Amino acid sequence: MSCGTPQSDDCKPIEEKALATVAELMCLAARTAPKARGVDNLVTTIISGETKDKVTAKMRDLSSVEGAGFFARDADNVDGVPFAVVIGTRMERMGLSICGLCGFENCKANQDAGAVCVFPPNDLGIAVGSAVSVAADHRVDNRVMYTIGMAALKLGLLGEEVKMAFGIPLSATGKSPFFDR
Repeated sequence: MSCGTPQSDDCKPIEEKALATVAELMCLAARTAPKARGVDNLVTTIISGETKDKVTAKMRDLSSVEGAGFFARDADNVDGVPFAVVIGTRMERMGLSICGLCGFENCKANQDAGAVCVFPPNDLGIAVGSAVSVAADHRVDNRVMYTIGMAALKLGLLGEEVKMAFGIPLSATGKSPFFDR
């Protein structure tokens, strides 16, 4: 099979299979990324097909909020790719008796105030960085989008306990679709 012409239909199955493999490797990289106290609060998923369509529809719904038109722009980007990786975190506190990074004396004071522990969002950031490095290592165009994560959360795709998420659409085209928007 020859893939000499840009966007040749013959190449699509090869490229989509490669993107699916990279998406799986990205989830693996997120899972094995370092985490505070070794506590794994992460949830990962790969969206495609009907699920991806539901996410982009929700992104368009969210774009109706004043100042949020970029949700529709991002949905257009996601429509053009076969897969997106979504990585989220549960917001469990680490139970430390001394810390204060959240601005409170300890986890008990944080909990009493209904505040957020700094470690789960930090672990999520490290996991997202690990995941996108896998995509970059395989020369897959990608972009971290909170808009995908927000839509996935609103749809409950990661479960009720997950409160923060980011999405990473994946593209294998001659030019990245994520920067000339």
